[in-house]
Amino acid sequence: MDQAYREAITKMEEAKVDPEYVLGWQGGYLGHPQREEQRVTDAYTAGFEDGSEKNDSNFDKWRA
Repeated sequence: MDQAYREAITKMEEAKVDPEYVLGWQGGYLGHPQREEQRVTDAYTAGFEDGSEKNDSNFDKWRA
């Protein structure tokens, strides 16, 4: 993994971000396909979109 990925995940974990958001962000960042429809949550979708754009500035909205 690259350093930007590691730093973003560390920041999210330290900020106690919703785990669904983090999983979505990781999947989007790494280019994985989205989960099947019945397992998708708002947090996951937001994380996936941000991760796809390699954007780590929106996770504050998803703090637990």
